[in-house]
Amino acid sequence: MTGTPIAQRIRGDAGFTMLELLVSSAIMIAVTGAIFSLMNPAQGTYRVQPEVSDVQQRLRIGVDALQKDLVMAGAGTYNGESAGALNFYIAPIMPYVGFGPVTDPSQGVFFRDDVVSLVYVPNTAAQTTISQPMPVQSVEVKVNNQTNCPPEKGYELCGFSEGTQAIIFDAEGNWDMFVITQVQSPALHMQHRLDAFTVPYAQNSALTEAVSVMYYRNAANNQLMYFDGWQVDRPVVDNVVSLKFQYFGDPQPPQLTGKPLAKKPGPWTTYGPVPPELGVVRGAWPAGENCTFQVVGGQQVPRLATLSAGGVGQVELAKADLSDGPWCPDGVKPNRFDADLLRIRRVRATIRIQAALASMRGPASTLFLNAGTAAAGTRMIPDQEVQFDVTPRNLNFGR
Repeated sequence: MTGTPIAQRIRGDAGFTMLELLVSSAIMIAVTGAIFSLMNPAQGTYRVQPEVSDVQQRLRIGVDALQKDLVMAGAGTYNGESAGALNFYIAPIMPYVGFGPVTDPSQGVFFRDDVVSLVYVPNTAAQTTISQPMPVQSVEVKVNNQTNCPPEKGYELCGFSEGTQAIIFDAEGNWDMFVITQVQSPALHMQHRLDAFTVPYAQNSALTEAVSVMYYRNAANNQLMYFDGWQVDRPVVDNVVSLKFQYFGDPQPPQLTGKPLAKKPGPWTTYGPVPPELGVVRGAWPAGENCTFQVVGGQQVPRLATLSAGGVGQVELAKADLSDGPWCPDGVKPNRFDADLLRIRRVRATIRIQAALASMRGPASTLFLNAGTAAAGTRMIPDQEVQFDVTPRNLNFGR
């Protein structure tokens, strides 16, 4: 009888020895560790890239919003005697809180580098002048019929209708914003944000539909905010860690164009409010003078200084330039502004965005304004910052 010995069969079915199991386990752990060491950075990159895209998208939205309104700043009326950019009358760009129940000028503040307030007239037929003087406490205003005024429909007049946001301004540099609540021909019933105007307005003061905009940074929530000057106050972009505005303007003071001051329409100046005729008193200024012109030797000459030796190009307007006067319309009115604001021709905005997750920000440094918890460089997303210049088109005609 033939066959395999029992001892040989037992050895053949015994399987792996302990040493062989240990060696194979070590090899498997080493290979697995190597695979995970290659996959971990890829996983980190996979998590980081969507947030990088989000940071860039937030930056783009912030830039687009600011640019859209800054480029329109100063657009004025284009019908009637008050046609022209707003900087012939008021300051359309203000480096402070210019709207709302409590404005910066009412608190004696005239410059902030993280806030900008803008005014402009949109493409609208709602442009007219008042036909009767309007006192401070007013419930209605009567207007003049304008050339090419839209036909009345019972609920609108010269393009005005219920809910229209409007601005009234005059040749002295006074201005007020309000919202129309009812229209009855030929009277416009209106509502003012404070239920009173800052000054009384004379007959033929300009009245037009207007857009007011304010951009600022909410430091508590790191948000770029948009305020319409009346009701809407909403965030535009999150995770904004820095917002700054700089202003550049005409170094030359305003000049008279030589056109007789009594002859309409203007312009009578290169920019800024027109002074009264010699011998005529307007507001708080001496005869023939206003916030931008004074009388010297019987001649009307600029009150503002030349800001550069050559008087050419544009110069940066610092806080000292924009908060030291002279004041338009004068130094006591609630809506007063520094006359040098009328010089502004270009605005430089700087906006900085951070990653939303602290786990994707490193320690505080030039790369991270707010520190995070990321330890590995592959998981860090540095803050992204953009600086751009905007030239308001309506403040630069002929320049």
